[in-house]
Amino acid sequence: MAVSKEIKRLERSNVSLSVTVPKEDVRAQYNDMMKEYTKSIQLPGFRKGKVPQEVLERKFGDALKGDALGRIIEASLKEVLGGEGEEEKLPRHERPLPYSTPKLEDEDIKLDLDQDLRFSVVYDVLPEVKIGQWKGLKVEYPYAEVENEDLDRELDEIRERNSVVMDKDDEQAAAKGDVITIDYQIMDEDGVTPLQISRKDMAFTLDGKNVFKFDDDVIGMKKGGTKEFEKKFDDDFFDPMLTGQTRKVKITLLSLKEKQLPELNDDLAQDVDEKFNTLDDLKNSIKERLNKNLQARLKDRKLSELLAKIMENTPVIIPESMIQTEIDGRLRRIARYYNIDANVISQMMGMEKIEEMRGDAQKALHSRLIIETLMEEQNIEVSEEEIEKEFQSVASENNVEVDEVKKHYESEQSMLYFIEDIKEKKMIDVMLAENSLNQGKKENYLAFMADNG
Repeated sequence: MAVSKEIKRLERSNVSLSVTVPKEDVRAQYNDMMKEYTKSIQLPGFRKGKVPQEVLERKFGDALKGDALGRIIEASLKEVLGGEGEEEKLPRHERPLPYSTPKLEDEDIKLDLDQDLRFSVVYDVLPEVKIGQWKGLKVEYPYAEVENEDLDRELDEIRERNSVVMDKDDEQAAAKGDVITIDYQIMDEDGVTPLQISRKDMAFTLDGKNVFKFDDDVIGMKKGGTKEFEKKFDDDFFDPMLTGQTRKVKITLLSLKEKQLPELNDDLAQDVDEKFNTLDDLKNSIKERLNKNLQARLKDRKLSELLAKIMENTPVIIPESMIQTEIDGRLRRIARYYNIDANVISQMMGMEKIEEMRGDAQKALHSRLIIETLMEEQNIEVSEEEIEKEFQSVASENNVEVDEVKKHYESEQSMLYFIEDIKEKKMIDVMLAENSLNQGKKENYLAFMADNG
């Protein structure tokens, strides 16, 4: 088809694509469709494939034109935009985003076989990014250091993982740190019928981390005992049916065990890993790991503060489809982690949390667009030596052979991602080197590592 097009950029990183299909092509497409129908349709009084075109048009005229219109629009868009597996036919910033389906501006458009067909579609495109000042900026970043308390916390966790769980005597009461198994029933508003959230044989540790916050209710109970009480569930409780509600709860303590922690000595170090001969070997390994994680997080924080400055100089209008795709991806990751449906996660989080996630998504997309644009403008390239070095680094971090890492990237697509990742790391190093980064407020190690700022 001799299709002509005109593209007009709109306000929110989307465009209007106007397409004109000459009437000769419209008629030709319509006739081709009618040939298909006359060969396949069978009507009373006519043999299959022998129904005259004019009979079909009298009986199904509007429906036939509607079908032809859809086919012509689809074919002309494919000619302008390119189909799956074809080379892209528009510049990068004029192509639809993968998750943005072109939508007709005039849904009431009609097909006239004696006129050129003109229609327009709107779709989201990659935002235009005009980088402002990104060199010579002064940035202050928070920092942290590995303290003795951080080492002690890691050692306590190792003792926990290597603890032995033993049954307590029947006369002993549940205490903080014990491992228990309970049946619990949460009653309806009438206090009679257990809700579906009730469970049997639920095991957990009395460490304050249980989502139901039953710890204070169980502490002091003895094995085999049953307790009934009124409990008010917090305003942020995960089940919206119980949020802020006071309900009758019945708990039966089925089993009661206590943890016996190992001594902190050379024997424990050797139990953790045979490469450690002494407790000091274990401590040094922990310090090395914590400091390595800290340096990686410190680099992330420097970059985050720097990008915040660059974003002030580089406003970007991010299309709605791009934001929603980012939010959906985050919800799916949370859902996979908790093995819960993404829609349920969304309902549990509520609108306020989703809006907070929306802000984080916009910030992440803004940052990503800046880095990708700088990579293009700075013409960042990767050598074979750099690729090989990165293979070795990945192998070392995961304690595997280099050949095993290479097998993971045998496909062309995965190798492209691998190279893009190296390019991004190179660009980030350039960005950090080109600006003045000054140490600011010191933070607690745990808070520093958990902060996503």
